[in-house]
Amino acid sequence: MLETMAKRRSVRKFTTRDVEDEAILQLMESARLAPSGHNTQPWRFIVVRSGETKKALAKVSHGQTWMEGAPVFIVCVGDVRCRIKDGPDLAVNETSPHFGLKQVIRDTAIAVEHVVLEAEAMGLATCWVGWFDQEDVRSILGIPADKFVVAILPLGYPAEAPAARPRKRLEEIVMYERWGGVR
Repeated sequence: MLETMAKRRSVRKFTTRDVEDEAILQLMESARLAPSGHNTQPWRFIVVRSGETKKALAKVSHGQTWMEGAPVFIVCVGDVRCRIKDGPDLAVNETSPHFGLKQVIRDTAIAVEHVVLEAEAMGLATCWVGWFDQEDVRSILGIPADKFVVAILPLGYPAEAPAARPRKRLEEIVMYERWGGVR
């Protein structure tokens, strides 16, 4: 796994080769196997191939037009109803205070990263896009207000091989026994 993680890059240029349905299902299986608190499995995924829909999603992602070059988008959504059962008019967004929303985002992010790593292992590439407004993406895809869009993953076969970005040394990020604890 470390080799796959070390090779993974955020790719923004893709070949025109289509991503096979079997590959999409394998990626969805990798997400399905992710852990979640209380086994709620709050993740839902929308596979988008329509050029028109991809263009609209790129536009509401602050005009990131490079996204349109990916043959597929996987829109990753957290179902807050797995955690928050009451309130028929529940609507969530980036500023919602609900603790259950934070749990759903965490759990869905785990499943999204399963997809990202499985894509790398399969020779596919992704770039995690999270710069958009909930309402804009929801209106394009018909997502209810009580669901939270965690990420859009443009997906395809890579047409570029970006260099590795710098990473902090372990000594900068690992502590022992308590904050600031060193060995």
